[in-house]
Order: sequence, then structure tokens, then C-alpha cells
Amino acid sequence: MMREKLFDVLRSPLVTEKTARANQENQYAFRVATTATKAEIKAAVEQLFSVNVLAVQTLNVAGKARRFRGVAGHRADWKKAYVTLAEGQAIDLGQAN
Repeated sequence: MMREKLFDVLRSPLVTEKTARANQENQYAFRVATTATKAEIKAAVEQLFSVNVLAVQTLNVAGKARRFRGVAGHRADWKKAYVTLAEGQAIDLGQAN
């Protein structure tokens, strides 16, 4: 997979209290493209971070209805992926290879 395509699949890492606890269990969370498949997510993580991915779980997050200056709007839907790594491996989210 080309390097530009990898960054189209993986949009950004998710850094929250919940994902910080999951990191201790070798699980990392990413915001991914809504069209990305589990196989594409696995390939992107393995190539960018040079790790072995055991499993990928995905979920679609529904956008919320919002108002701005009295005008009704809607935040976009997005997709989240939890990636489980092999034992003893880790990802430094501050740097990709």
C-alpha cells in the first residue's frame, strides 16, 4: 500500500482516558476513514508502525445534531478502530516510521 494511502486510512490516533487504559492491554484506538475495511486498517498500522496486528475491531460513531446561531446542523459520522497488537509490541503515537 502506498504511504499516502496509509494516511488516508488512518486519520488520527484517539487519545482519551479510555484509550490510555486500553494501551496497557496492547490495544490502540484510531479515527479511520468511514470506507476503510479491517484488512486495510491492519495493513496500514503494520506498515506505518512496523508491528504485528492480531485483531481489529471497528465501530461507526453517529454524528450529533448541533445548532449554530439558531441554524440546525449535524456533525459528520465517523469510524473508530481498536487495534490489538502482539504481546510485547507497542506503538509510539508521537512518531511513525
